[in-house]
Amino acid sequence: MQALSPGQEGSGSRTELPASQLAPSRARAFVRAVIAERALSTSSLGPPAERLANDAALLAGELTTNALIHAGTTMAVVCHAETAPGPQEALTGARIEVVDRQPSGTVPGGSAPAVSGRGLGLQIVAALADSWGVTYRHTEKAVWCRLVIAARDAPPVPVGRLNTALYQQLEATEVAQPYTRVEYHGSSGRTDRGDTFLAEASELLSGQLDEDMVAALASQLMVPRLADWCAVWLLAEDGRMRLASVWHADERRIAPLRRDLEHDPPPREPWSVGMPWPWPEAADGERGGAALAFSLVSGGESRGALLIGRAAPPEITDSAARTVENVARRVAQTLVTARQYTHQTNISRALQRRQLPSSLGSLPGVESAIVYEPHASGLTVGGDFYDLFPTGDGRWCFLLGDVQGKDAEAMSVTGLTRHLVRLLAREGHGVESVLGWLNAVMAEDAAEAVSVAGEGARPRFLSMVYGELTPDPGSGGAHCTLASAGHPLPLRMSVDGEVRSVVPSQLLLGIDEDTDFTSDSFHLAPGETLLCVTDGVTERRDGTRQLDDDDGLARILHDCAGMGAMAVAERVRQATHDFSPEPVEDDLAVVVLHATAGV
Repeated sequence: MQALSPGQEGSGSRTELPASQLAPSRARAFVRAVIAERALSTSSLGPPAERLANDAALLAGELTTNALIHAGTTMAVVCHAETAPGPQEALTGARIEVVDRQPSGTVPGGSAPAVSGRGLGLQIVAALADSWGVTYRHTEKAVWCRLVIAARDAPPVPVGRLNTALYQQLEATEVAQPYTRVEYHGSSGRTDRGDTFLAEASELLSGQLDEDMVAALASQLMVPRLADWCAVWLLAEDGRMRLASVWHADERRIAPLRRDLEHDPPPREPWSVGMPWPWPEAADGERGGAALAFSLVSGGESRGALLIGRAAPPEITDSAARTVENVARRVAQTLVTARQYTHQTNISRALQRRQLPSSLGSLPGVESAIVYEPHASGLTVGGDFYDLFPTGDGRWCFLLGDVQGKDAEAMSVTGLTRHLVRLLAREGHGVESVLGWLNAVMAEDAAEAVSVAGEGARPRFLSMVYGELTPDPGSGGAHCTLASAGHPLPLRMSVDGEVRSVVPSQLLLGIDEDTDFTSDSFHLAPGETLLCVTDGVTERRDGTRQLDDDDGLARILHDCAGMGAMAVAERVRQATHDFSPEPVEDDLAVVVLHATAGV
């Protein structure tokens, strides 16, 4: 354990938490949100960032639980998402700090389990963090840990690194205390350590949305407190039992134990009580011991199985078996939630792949840049959408739209709209005609919704900027025809930095099927920039103020004079995030077209 030297603490997001049982779960949610926000702002999305968020949330919960048990005061959680400096800023790690108001209290070390039965101390923190320590101040104490994203991305097995480190730290104490009995004392007034253990198990498992992580945590819970080794099978969607996690107090026995167990999976059908299981030789050489298999049952269906074994003394007490049964039920319930989340996420991602273009064409004489950040967690598409495509007759069409609402139905409208626009444009329809057809379709859909669901139905209205560009290979730039239907007005910046809107506002699509839409045409000359945004930018709030109050967006664009399309898009995106200290609460989309010299 190392102390944090002055100057290392850095800045980060901070939240205050009460001394309640809700503190760990709130800490996990807070840390996930901070890292997700930073990953979006640095374009660091992907598996490494997701693993960093998962590990950081786990450790935040451990640090908060530790403060709750050993300090019992209000606390603060500070999360600093670290990035690498340079032209392309990238997420590199995270530092989490939990501050309590008991500066004189000692911190349980990472080298021994908590003997009180109330927690694992900081074993998981010491094993998983790249570094950790304690800073004692005059009126408070801070326990901190640091994670590096490269290390999070390295091991293929989620807890392989944790297995090795945790065994090394527990080895000395396990020689003297190989097994901690879980006792039930009924109404005698003594502390019920079994209930405390179950509370710890529920807390550790709560909020886990990855079934492999659930299996890994379940095996961590069992060893060494209830067993010498543990294995968890999960029932796959194809009906086969998959060995998801194996953990042994002796790290050297994990691999051979896994090989032994893989050849003899438990039944797929659920059973009600702990079932005796043949002792695998690899678990403890020739000595043998007792092993029990517990079905992971939720809703009357099997979700997998949990197997525990104990070598010496070769027995598993009734109280321990009852505790494992209760933990198995909690594991099964968590697996159901994780499986439902994974299933829903896979469906959403499969649908989302069709909502936005997989790639954008390169428009001659015009640089293009797009920034897109959906607000909803776990989604890559929200109610905002965009497109840029050639029609095959020399025209290029672009659009930026926003469907009312942020749910799955709104997302389905984005895909339908984008494909319909492409079809109409390639059939030769101009800007006014395309908007007219879209308006008719949206209005008809709204009328059908009312006829089916009554006056309480919520019709889907659509705002959209839609335009055509015809590149001018001689003088450069492009001829532009543009219209805005209920959307934040596009802004055009001249070469000398003058900013003004170029089209009038018109009615939302889907309100009145008889609406006639008009368009305006102009020449986007070399050096000029056209900026289109959704209301996630213009209506970004800081208290009662909005970003676009007093032409705020125009001022931001004016400050981008001389920049190319990508630089303008990034400046607008950063200005939107910086406008308020609160997280962005809406989808954010920016389309920038910057005319260049002739081709």
